[in-house]
Amino acid sequence: MTTTVVPTPAVLVAADRPARGRRLRTALSTLHLLALTAVCLVLGLPTDRLSVLLWVLTGLACRCPGRGRRAAVQLLVDWVPLGAVLLVYDASRGLADTLGAPVHVAEPAAVDAAVFGVVPTVWLQANVAVPGWLAVVVTLVYSSHFVVTPLLLAGLWLRDRARWRRFAAMVVGLSLAGLVTYVLYPAAPPWLAARQGVIGEVHRHSGDGWAELGLPRAGALLHAGQGSVNPVAAVPSLHTAFAVLVCLVGLTLVRRRWQRVLLVAYAVAMPVALVWSGEHYVVDTVLGALYAGAVFLGVTLVVPVLGQAAGRARGRVSGAGVSVTSTTSRG
Repeated sequence: MTTTVVPTPAVLVAADRPARGRRLRTALSTLHLLALTAVCLVLGLPTDRLSVLLWVLTGLACRCPGRGRRAAVQLLVDWVPLGAVLLVYDASRGLADTLGAPVHVAEPAAVDAAVFGVVPTVWLQANVAVPGWLAVVVTLVYSSHFVVTPLLLAGLWLRDRARWRRFAAMVVGLSLAGLVTYVLYPAAPPWLAARQGVIGEVHRHSGDGWAELGLPRAGALLHAGQGSVNPVAAVPSLHTAFAVLVCLVGLTLVRRRWQRVLLVAYAVAMPVALVWSGEHYVVDTVLGALYAGAVFLGVTLVVPVLGQAAGRARGRVSGAGVSVTSTTSRG
């Protein structure tokens, strides 16, 4: 005779907790995504650092219910210091051109002219007619700078915190490298040089696509954000730098060919969009790519080697301490 064991109510409740946690996380994440979508449709992609960080943190918080208090604590421990560093970077970047270094307006344009025979931004805007759909692509590529890196950080934090720490170090390192350069070499972008009569006619087209999409308020929001930052922080192009960094890190994560092609296409599309839209010279974008490559190699190759060397040094010191103690005991 088979005896059927009927679970007690307490066992049933315990067994149901993971399922309830999953359902709650799914519901909260869905509501969060709907809210973000609504904001993007009305106002466009968020572009200021604080708004982006808040959206990312609230999205990650939606993945914490049912996983215990430790998950929420870990979220705060990991992200609050990183967010604080990036916010301080944004604030200091806006002050970088007030520290006494002369603003370079003609030199970046002269480099482009020496290499290409013309200033590519001026030539492109004068000779290449851009249809509305391409203006939308340019705006979306340009605006993606503000969200792609935080989204990759969020994805890595959820799946692989070791990779997240390395990528976070790259983000901070690249931001600081850019800040130091802005302080030492403030430089005007093409649209500002054109206003000062240094180069031919150039307009700032990076936000034109929002009007094509019927989202003029999104364009106004983007222009307001652009107006609140340092206008002479053009060298290097951190838009290009972060696109290249995302590409390099992404290539270590993906396996499919189409994913690799998409990453490379993104890294190429960003500088093309920046040059055409009047945001950067070609030389700015090349320097941005070089900065990204240097930071990627530094964190990927140099930092582990330094860590291993420090570990060996600590081991030798510990071994020496043990040896001294042992000899003293024998004496």
